[in-house]
Amino acid sequence: MDMPVTKTPDDMELIRVASGVARDLAKANPAIFWSDFLLSAFIGYGGLAVAIGADGLFFALSAALVSVLALYRAGSFIHELTHLKEGAVPGFHWGWNILLGIPLFIPSFMYEGTHVQHHARTKYGTAADPEYLPLAHMKRWQLVFFAFLAALGPAGLLLRYGLLAPLSLVIPSIRRLNIARFSTLAINPDYRRKAPEGAFRSWWLQLEILTSVWAVTLIALAASGAIPLRAFVIFMGIASATMFINQVRTLVAHLWSNDGEAMSVTAQYLDSVNVPPPNKLSALWAPVGLRYHAIHHLMPSVPYHALGEAHRRLVAALPEDSTYHRANYNGMARPVAQIFGNARG
Repeated sequence: MDMPVTKTPDDMELIRVASGVARDLAKANPAIFWSDFLLSAFIGYGGLAVAIGADGLFFALSAALVSVLALYRAGSFIHELTHLKEGAVPGFHWGWNILLGIPLFIPSFMYEGTHVQHHARTKYGTAADPEYLPLAHMKRWQLVFFAFLAALGPAGLLLRYGLLAPLSLVIPSIRRLNIARFSTLAINPDYRRKAPEGAFRSWWLQLEILTSVWAVTLIALAASGAIPLRAFVIFMGIASATMFINQVRTLVAHLWSNDGEAMSVTAQYLDSVNVPPPNKLSALWAPVGLRYHAIHHLMPSVPYHALGEAHRRLVAALPEDSTYHRANYNGMARPVAQIFGNARG
């Protein structure tokens, strides 16, 4: 019987080669970060404006689709934010939050300070990992529910910042609930976040206040009719679609087969998924380097724009029967089939 992926011991040759490859690829390029993000945000908001003002249904839907894909790409930079070294891309944390995080109710503190636990050697795939669920051991209808539940995310976040945040100023129990349950982009329902401390607390509060002001303003403008209902619905619909696509991408990011025990680095790699070229569609549904998710778990310090080069080097350096190739897939169909095949009926 083959050894379960989650029990695989470390392949030291893979780790050695990956470490060598990552050494000169770890520096982020500010020009690539800013140009990619700003162009994505510009196209995304432009598509939103066209969708709101369009007369025909086909034209409106086409513009909305462009907006969804572009804003999804721009939003995916939140993942890179958590791995950037301080000062690596000057101003990017504030720029991303002002242009996208706050408008879409996903300020970066919701990912900062917790995503690193998903990479921790002893926490990945355990109950302490906010971004892991043993989906492969669940029922198939739960997997479908998992994907579609994300579409309700923007509505829930609008209430979190537009209603619960102001109430938490006078009701301490709501404040504690907000921090523990509603301040992390987590998929593990048992995860509870601790209150922020030190400099991070100041950063958190600044972003939370700005997001709350925006959410309250948006609710007030929509309720008063200052913003047409059509515009509000289209904006929320596009935000929901971006979260739905991201949830589907999340479903394919791992094989979700761990049973809660700590895993070796190689086991974590094999429980993750790469969809490299020649597949082209993966650049749309897994943008900003997310198509190389397994490589990212192998070398998390490498920025998204260098992951393609890392893949090419690893392919050239390692034989075809290497552990490295076992995490590479030609599309999302095979990992999805594997996850649903392992799931219960």
